[in-house]
Amino acid sequence: MDNHDRAAASDAVAPVPDSRAFRAVMSRFATGVTVMTAMDDQGEVTGMTANAVASVSLEPLLVLVCVERTTDMARRVRSGGRFALSMLPATARKLSDHFANPDRSRGWAGFTGIETIEAVTGVPILAEALGWLDCRVHDLHEGGDHWIVVGEVVAAALGDAGPALGYFDHDYVEIPTPG
Repeated sequence: MDNHDRAAASDAVAPVPDSRAFRAVMSRFATGVTVMTAMDDQGEVTGMTANAVASVSLEPLLVLVCVERTTDMARRVRSGGRFALSMLPATARKLSDHFANPDRSRGWAGFTGIETIEAVTGVPILAEALGWLDCRVHDLHEGGDHWIVVGEVVAAALGDAGPALGYFDHDYVEIPTPG
């Protein structure tokens, strides 16, 4: 980085952002879109759209997802200790919107008309997923107003190939199939 690049970068430095500014900057980080589903110890389910998802480890197989601590999802994950992640195809915008809608029906009623499958844990997995991970909670970490939920993958599969649903700059984008 030469002196001109350093000067340009330092001109762009702003004070510590508020949550709105932080969200605006993070919107420029393109992500895939998943639906996280969970089942509590009473067999009740919930789902939510999630894009704060990352692989953590190959030995053991671990994945993480961030969940707001005051939500139904957080309660069910903590109670049941199991969840699944369904990676959405580009054609699944309506599913993403459905599970992002705070006014949708709760429990099993929120899955009416949505085709699901189950694997090891019994948590519903979206049948049209490009791929899915079925997990048992390995660890929970506090992360501000969220839980960082680390899951051990106990089952996984690929669905039909095709473009993926992505999210960038507050809008959906299609992530093309490579090749």
